[in-house]
Amino acid sequence: MTTDDMYAGTGETTEGRVFTVTGQDWDQIVAGLADSGEAEERVVVNMGPQHPSTHGVLRLILELEGETVTEARCGIGYLHTGIEKSMEYRSWTQGVTFCTRMDYLSPFYNEMTYVLGVERLLDIEEDIPEKAQVMRVLLMELNRISSHLVCIATGGMEIGALTVMTIGFRERELVLDLFELITGLRMNHAFIRPGGVAQDLPPGALDEIRDFIALMKKRLPEYAALCNANPIFKARLDGVGHLDLAGCLALGLSGPVLRSAGYPWDLRKTQPYSGYETYDFDVQTWDTCDAYGRFRIRLAEMWESLKIVEQAADRLARLEGAPVMVADKKIAWPSQLAVGGDGMGNSLDHIRHIMGESMEALIHHFKLVTEGFRVPAGQAYVPIESPRGELGAHVVSDGGTRPFRAHFRDPSFTNLQATSVMSEGGMVADVIVAIASIDPVMGGVDR
Repeated sequence: MTTDDMYAGTGETTEGRVFTVTGQDWDQIVAGLADSGEAEERVVVNMGPQHPSTHGVLRLILELEGETVTEARCGIGYLHTGIEKSMEYRSWTQGVTFCTRMDYLSPFYNEMTYVLGVERLLDIEEDIPEKAQVMRVLLMELNRISSHLVCIATGGMEIGALTVMTIGFRERELVLDLFELITGLRMNHAFIRPGGVAQDLPPGALDEIRDFIALMKKRLPEYAALCNANPIFKARLDGVGHLDLAGCLALGLSGPVLRSAGYPWDLRKTQPYSGYETYDFDVQTWDTCDAYGRFRIRLAEMWESLKIVEQAADRLARLEGAPVMVADKKIAWPSQLAVGGDGMGNSLDHIRHIMGESMEALIHHFKLVTEGFRVPAGQAYVPIESPRGELGAHVVSDGGTRPFRAHFRDPSFTNLQATSVMSEGGMVADVIVAIASIDPVMGGVDR
């Protein structure tokens, strides 16, 4: 038979049924099933996009034969924000405020990969102050912990393990409190910027971080006690969402899904950035290629992240008063902030200087804020290891003050390809577990 698709070329098939999904009503597909005489045996079901267990606005198109899934497809695009296109109309520094909102569970990673690309184009990678690099690593590893906590918490909720959900969000709140203390915001921080970070650690931040580390060392064993050998928990995850190493490599999967197949691929070790090669931590792997292995990897990775956070805190204690932004004033956004009388973050010394002492400083500040700095023409791609796998930003400059193009390689989007492979042949209930083990964030998928 021949199929005509408004979005694709003409295709020929000689066997089986063909469903052309172009946004039409699903009663047409059901009618097609009825014509084929299989309507009583098989049914097409939409799970989502409003379904509570699809990790955001994800639409799953399932063909069922009884309780068995014979075909599973993803429908995405319900959270499309146009972030990448919007970044073309803002300065290089302002772009951080857009991309931080993509994968909203790991905003620091979105900022980091974009900023690393900009810094490579500016050729200032070696000029970033040590304290800024350590602060970036600290924030990213705290973010890895908070992201994995949400994954484990929501995954537990979806199979009825409500205690896992409540304690997962309990610990995540503690991480968000640290983010609020350091950056002023709990999410969407725009804190990592070209040249360094927005501002230094506030007084008392290191003490709060050390208190958090001590508390998490007591709390993390609770997850192991609740889940690791729990027969009900294991029965729901063991052997579910199976995808071996060959399948992961064929689909380009990365992160915990890949490492659950026993392959120790972690960009922090294999392609180090921001000084990760100087930190002591181990890459976690598992050998079961299933949802249970991905859960165990995330649990183990939180311990490794705690080790890195502890090392970063010790380094920051030695770097008291060190700069957190490059010295080049043509790139450095003013970052010595103090809360002014209006309750907002205004550096009073800086305002006094540009408003009453130096016309040149005022002109420079005006140009930097309204127009931004120029980035030499070229393109760069710098991948990093996000909680979900390889996250990279391909940034292109035409020599102007804003990106010519910015496109992100989000691991949620790539990993979501595994949905059909992990789900087909299993039960409907296992689809939820398989999706949860991938840990997709739809803000990163749709962008």
